[in-house]
Amino acid sequence: MNASLSKKPGPIGIFDSGYGGLTILSKIKEALPEYDYIYLGDNARTPYGTRSFEVVYEFTLQAVKKLFEMGCHLVILACNTASAKALRSIQINDLPQLDVNRRVLGVIRPTVEALGTITRNNHVGILATSGTILSESYPLEVNKLFPNISIIGEACPMWVPLVENNEGANEGADYFIKKNITSLLNKDKDIDTIILGCTHYPILIPKIKEYTAKEINIISQGKYVAESLKDYMSRHPEIDSKCTKNSKCTFYTTESTEKFKESASIFLDESIDVHKIAIE
Repeated sequence: MNASLSKKPGPIGIFDSGYGGLTILSKIKEALPEYDYIYLGDNARTPYGTRSFEVVYEFTLQAVKKLFEMGCHLVILACNTASAKALRSIQINDLPQLDVNRRVLGVIRPTVEALGTITRNNHVGILATSGTILSESYPLEVNKLFPNISIIGEACPMWVPLVENNEGANEGADYFIKKNITSLLNKDKDIDTIILGCTHYPILIPKIKEYTAKEINIISQGKYVAESLKDYMSRHPEIDSKCTKNSKCTFYTTESTEKFKESASIFLDESIDVHKIAIE
């Protein structure tokens, strides 16, 4: 165990490579408004979706260590790429050395757990970054819980830039959104449920719905991650007791604070105070 880590209660850490995790944070705050939160965006090194497993693991571990140093006993990887490429290694290999009493959770498992009550015909599609699709984390997790569900993926490399450049509602986005959805549905014409496997993608839901049939369920992760976390806290009082509850949220970025504030406005309907931090 790392003796330098404080045992005092602290906020819940929410980590993302960029801004998409803000869609997760907003839903978590709705479900658990009394808790304190630290949001850490590694905006200087985003995107993670195109990086190797080794680099994503290295960057994510650095962020987790930083959040632990800042007093967090529980960290949520509000990033599908980090959850896919780094979560399991951190849980199995690093937590025993860092602090066996701290926890790191991801966004993939809660999303998959919801599938059983949503899909009607067990044909599921996933739209995500190249990194998440290549990791095959969703098919692996689905197969563990629901071996009868068929899941097909489609990488959407242009969607994150569209969102972060605030182009998601404009005509230029239609080409890429239609292209990827058409490609996904051509792989399996029976798909009745689509997982948005990137935390940026909820911003694109109005456009996504234009190119999908009304009967297709669109799963946005925030709601399910928030519900899962609320359940987790009720089942783990030993973790809950280590989380402070003053309804305070603090934001940190590895990039420009002004740029973060500007881009965060795409995801959050509130003015925020942001601090710059280094996590190398």
